[in-house]
Amino acid sequence: MTAYTDLMAFQRETEALAQVAGRLGWDQETMMPRGAAEQRGEEVAALESVLHARRTDPRIGDWLGAVDEAALDEVGRANLRHIRRDFEKQQKVPAKLASEVARVTALSQGKWAAARAEDDFAAFAPVLAEVVKLKREQGAALADGGDVYDALLDGYEPEATAAQLEAMFGAMRPRLVALRDKVLGATPAPVLTGTFDEAAQMKLTREIAKTFGYDMARGRVDKAVHPFSSGSGNDVRITTRTAPHDPFNCIYSTIHEVGHASYEQSIDQAYLLTPLGQGVSMGVHESQSRIYENQLGRSRAFAAWLHGRMTEVFGDLGLEGPEAFFKAVNRVTQNYIRTEADEIQYNLHVLLRFDLERQLMAGRLEAADMEEAWNLRFLADFGYAVDKASNGVLQDVHWSLGLFGYFPTYSLGNVYAGCLHASLRQAVPDLDAQLAAGDTSGATGWLRNAVQQHGGLYTPRDVITRATGGAPTEAPLLDYIEAKFTALYDL
Repeated sequence: MTAYTDLMAFQRETEALAQVAGRLGWDQETMMPRGAAEQRGEEVAALESVLHARRTDPRIGDWLGAVDEAALDEVGRANLRHIRRDFEKQQKVPAKLASEVARVTALSQGKWAAARAEDDFAAFAPVLAEVVKLKREQGAALADGGDVYDALLDGYEPEATAAQLEAMFGAMRPRLVALRDKVLGATPAPVLTGTFDEAAQMKLTREIAKTFGYDMARGRVDKAVHPFSSGSGNDVRITTRTAPHDPFNCIYSTIHEVGHASYEQSIDQAYLLTPLGQGVSMGVHESQSRIYENQLGRSRAFAAWLHGRMTEVFGDLGLEGPEAFFKAVNRVTQNYIRTEADEIQYNLHVLLRFDLERQLMAGRLEAADMEEAWNLRFLADFGYAVDKASNGVLQDVHWSLGLFGYFPTYSLGNVYAGCLHASLRQAVPDLDAQLAAGDTSGATGWLRNAVQQHGGLYTPRDVITRATGGAPTEAPLLDYIEAKFTALYDL
C-alpha cells in the first residue's frame, strides 16, 4: 500500500494548490483592484505551470502502476479512477499551452467585464479570438484525433457527448416552445415594483442562504458582476448581485449558488483534499443549484414564506397576497438574460449557446462573427431582436474564461434536478408544509444523503441513478414544468 499512500499524499498537496488557484479567481471577481489584472494574469499562469507540472509528474504513472487495485476499497478505487483519468488527460496538453490558457483567460475576464459595461463587443472580440484559438488547441490535444468539442465537454461532464446531449435537448425543445407560446399568450402574471434597499437585500439574502443550510462558518456571501460559487470542503464562498428594482435577482441568484455551495460543504469530510472531495460533474452540480432555486425556492409553498419575510423587511410589496407573489416569482416574459429566465425559457437560452459554441470550436464560426451569429439565432429562437451586447453575446462570463463545453451542463443539470425532485416528493410527502414554514431541512437533508455526501465517489450518471432508482431522462423535468405553469397560468 506504500505506492497508494505516497500517491495520495502527493495528490493532497496538488488539491490544496488547486484550491489556492481557485481563491485567486474568487478574489479577482470580488475584491481585486482593477489595475492588478495583468499582474494577476502572470500569477495565475505561474501557479498553473506548477499545477500542470504536478499533474503530469512521471511519479504519478509509477505509483499508478505499482498500486494493487484489488487491495483497495471502494473509496480507494474511486480515487485511483479520478487520478488516472486526470493524469492521462493532463499529459496530452503541453505545459506551455496550459500556462498560456490560464494567463489569457485571467486577462480576458477583465476585458469582458469592461466591454460588457460599455456594450462594446468589438472591444472584446480580439481577446475572445485569442481564447478561442487556445481552447481549440487544447481541445485538439485532448481529443487525440477525436471530436474537439466532446473533449472539452468531458472536462465538465465526464462520459457525456455532444450527440447524446443534442438528442436529449432535441426532445425538450418542442414541448418547451409550445408551452412558452401558450403562456406568453395568456394573461400576464403580476410584477413586483418599487425600490428595494440593496443593503437590506444583502442582509436578507444571507439569512435565506442559512435557511437553505449554507454554513456561514465555512463560507461567505459577496457581490460580483456574475454570481458564482467557489471552493470546496471547509472554504466554500458564493457571490450574488443586487439591483434596486429587482430583489428577486439577488435572492434567487443566492439560492442558486447556495445549491452549489451546499453540495461542496456536504461532501464527506474524509474526502477532503482528495479527488473525491468535490462535486463529481457540473451537470450534477447544476442539479443541486437548480433544484434549490426552482423546485424548492420557486415553489408555491416556499414563495408563501418568502412573501411574508420580504413584507417584514421591505413593507408593502404592491402585490395582492401570497398567490400574486408566487405568480410574480414565476413570471414568464420576454427576456434576454439567461440567469434571469423563467423555468420554461431557461433551457432555450442554453441550447442557443450550446449550438453556437460547438460551431465556434469546430471552426464554422470565428470570434469576430459571434455577435452577429448570436443576434440572428436569438431572433429566430425568441422572436425579438437583441437590443444591446450586454443583453446578448456579452451577458455571460463563460467564454471569456475559456469554459467551452460548460453551457450544456446547465440544461443537463435541469434534467437531473427533474429526476431528483420526483424522488424527493416521494421521500418527503409533507415537503410543501415544511417549505411553507420556511423549513428546507427535509429537502436539503434528503439531497445531502442521496447526492451531496458522495462527492466524486460515483460517476455522474450513477449518482443520479442511485438517488432516483432509474437512469436520467428529460421526462420528469418537462412534466413538472408543464404541470406547474399550466396551473399557474390557468391554461
